[in-house]
Amino acid sequence: MHVVQTVSEVRRIRRELTGSWGLVPTMGYLHEGHLSLVRRARVENDHVGVSIFVNPTQFGPNEDLDTYPRDLERDLSLLRELNVDLVWAPPVEEVYPPGFQTYVTVEEVSKPLEGAARPGHFRGVATIVAKLFNIFQPDRAYFGQKDAQQVVVIRQMVRDLNFPLEVVVCPTVREPDGLAMSSRNVYLTPEQRAAAPVLYKALCAARDAWKAGEHDGEQLRRIMRSVLDAEPLAQTEYVSAADPTTLVELGDASRGVLLSMAVRIGKARLIDNMLLLPKE
Repeated sequence: MHVVQTVSEVRRIRRELTGSWGLVPTMGYLHEGHLSLVRRARVENDHVGVSIFVNPTQFGPNEDLDTYPRDLERDLSLLRELNVDLVWAPPVEEVYPPGFQTYVTVEEVSKPLEGAARPGHFRGVATIVAKLFNIFQPDRAYFGQKDAQQVVVIRQMVRDLNFPLEVVVCPTVREPDGLAMSSRNVYLTPEQRAAAPVLYKALCAARDAWKAGEHDGEQLRRIMRSVLDAEPLAQTEYVSAADPTTLVELGDASRGVLLSMAVRIGKARLIDNMLLLPKE
């Protein structure tokens, strides 16, 4: 497994190892959700590249950039076990050298939900992902459904900027009690961890209502909020029942809906979602 820090080294190895490439972008502190993406990439490509980079441009001024969990040696050990070919773990100055001033903004789908709660977040995401696509030039790039709006933003960027690759979206990986796996779950105390599955519980309540014929978007949002409100440790930032492609809040959700939410439990800010589509 090649572990490199510079763009030139990535490009050299990419040229030397011919065949199809799958890319898994990460911020490190890997968990089973990340590893499931790597396994999928391993099956579908001749070679697999992984980036490990805590991207400063997607963090707001009062967010957890400095305290975001990091453990590079553990990450590399896990990736070696999965036969990854190339890991890029650059320093910040390699990605954003002095004088850097070019950013990618995906307009409308970046505005609601996480975009409203974290101004500038998706500008940072789109910029780093565009750079990764240019540096690795993968045939396929793998992302988790857990970051549903990120997936929508990246798909829009790929369409608009004609990146010659396939965006592969893999299912959210959950703990046995339903909590979506996230590097930030480490912030939860035992009491908060016991409360955290309330996000999944709220999504399931709205899913069950939708399957039973409740297709009014406002009612679905009300159902999710009521479940969250019953958990004293949960502070709801938003709940959403939106169009899966445009992220516009829906009145009529009969043709499919992306349910999503952001909830603070202690110092952890948790997000989760569920995509509901009618059967063909």
